Amino acid sequence: MKTLLLALLFVICSTVVAQDQTYIQCGQLLDVATGEVHSQKTVVVQGDTIIDIMDGWRVPSGEVTVINLQDKLVMPGWIDMHVHLEHQSSPTSYLDRFKIEPEMYGIQAYAYGTKTLMAGFTTVRDLGGSGANNALRDAVKKGLVDGPRIYSVRKSIAITGGHADPTNGRTLKLQGKPNYQNGVCDSPEECAKAVRWQVKNGADWIKITATGGVLSVAKDGDGPAFSEEELAAIVATARDRGVQVAAHAHGKEGMLRAVQAGIKTIEHGTYMDEEVMREMKRMNCYYIPTITAGWAVGQNAKKDGYYPEVVRPKAARIGPLIQDTFAKAYAFGVPIGFGTDAGVFDHGMNAKEFELMFEAGMPVIEAIQAATIVNAKILRAEDEFGQIKKGLSADIIAVDPASLENPALLMNVPFVMKEGAVYKND
Repeated sequence: MKTLLLALLFVICSTVVAQDQTYIQCGQLLDVATGEVHSQKTVVVQGDTIIDIMDGWRVPSGEVTVINLQDKLVMPGWIDMHVHLEHQSSPTSYLDRFKIEPEMYGIQAYAYGTKTLMAGFTTVRDLGGSGANNALRDAVKKGLVDGPRIYSVRKSIAITGGHADPTNGRTLKLQGKPNYQNGVCDSPEECAKAVRWQVKNGADWIKITATGGVLSVAKDGDGPAFSEEELAAIVATARDRGVQVAAHAHGKEGMLRAVQAGIKTIEHGTYMDEEVMREMKRMNCYYIPTITAGWAVGQNAKKDGYYPEVVRPKAARIGPLIQDTFAKAYAFGVPIGFGTDAGVFDHGMNAKEFELMFEAGMPVIEAIQAATIVNAKILRAEDEFGQIKKGLSADIIAVDPASLENPALLMNVPFVMKEGAVYKND
């Protein structure tokens, strides 16, 4: 009798475990660590974790979920290192900031985050908002809403009048007195305070605007912003608080200062030259190109009334240059991640970046590696996600196998799983 009871208990426990498992039958499986594509594999997911990868299309016994992706190329969920989930560019964007209530930014961030997840991006780094980006991050973590895994900088840090000074373009009466709590600082001491303030209020990363910017209501589009002393204070303070720093940068001088100060990622990098490239390789600083944003602002600059007149010439001049810069940086061997600046263009179009990277000379598999294993490494999360590997998070997507020759097909992602939950299965 005792033996029979033990046997029954074993069967019951085995059934409970099996019911929690999902078998994903992959026509092709991309190993982003090696760049190799393997045929007929089965990925086994239990809970939120990949527990096995088996040869062949396995059909398990028992009550388990089987997902047939036998005609698809399966790979890890993508990571976009540069998004702005709270907003999306439009001809009314500059006026909207005076009309939209703060609560609406949270609703917009949720809507745009959902679009991003459905496009195959299971993780994003939000590089600047109002704080609603942090709220969405936390809501997703708690399972209150659907969305990608989010790393947030909360609010970008700028000098007075620099790109990301929130009072640019306002009358004196409306400017108030922006300070480090608003992300505006003008000395090493204030810069250290600004970093501490953002981390205190939940920032996962720090973002600074090391040069002027294209879309800010200010004439300067690429001049240097922070001094070397200010940059040193930012990087040292961030390091002490256990976070890394990203730098928006278009012009060479501000970019070079940022790289030499120990910034981890350079965003945009428009006027990068070989001196900057050498320093980036020496400092192991990653380039996040955002080619799609450059492409989009170049297109929008042609439209009358889309941008304010102070912005339009900057957009027309700087935007179209980024793809050429990327081509030179790739050929030079600069470490490259994947990021789009979604929000400057429509959310959900993030995969356009693959096509533009390919046009500039990067093979599709390398672009996918940048959006998976490389970005996970930059985030210091390579032991958590970024590969389809036993023990890692079950962030899994599927695309047309022809995508490796035609990256435009990556804009259509019929299957999305994040942390073991299926969000899309067309």
